[in-house]
Amino acid sequence: MDSPDDDPPPRPAQGPLRWLMVALAIVSLALAVLGVVLPGLPTTPFVLLAAWAAARSSPRLAAWLEQHRLFGPLIRDWRRGGRVSRRAKRSAAIAMAACAALLLWLSPSRWGALAGIGAMACVLAWLWHRPEP
Repeated sequence: MDSPDDDPPPRPAQGPLRWLMVALAIVSLALAVLGVVLPGLPTTPFVLLAAWAAARSSPRLAAWLEQHRLFGPLIRDWRRGGRVSRRAKRSAAIAMAACAALLLWLSPSRWGALAGIGAMACVLAWLWHRPEP
């Protein structure tokens, strides 16, 4: 049986669409890098979006992302069945807990804070149900 890694890479877009996809990949990657140091800004979704856009616009950028020491494992695990490492799950849980505390402390509206915490709880529940590598 073929694995997801056996699928041929997507054909890069041409013309203006290619440049829009490259821009999306670069902006997503920049947000992912910020997410490494800023609590509340997720890293993994932006890395995956950057990988998706790079695969459709810049084979060189896509290859660099897949070989990157920090981002490569996230991309490869996701492509192998939507897997998320336990370490990434823990990091997300800690970041969301910190954000929840900040929301409760700084938000002028309790309902707004609770809505944000509820959304984070849903994402966290979904994340912990993802398979691990």
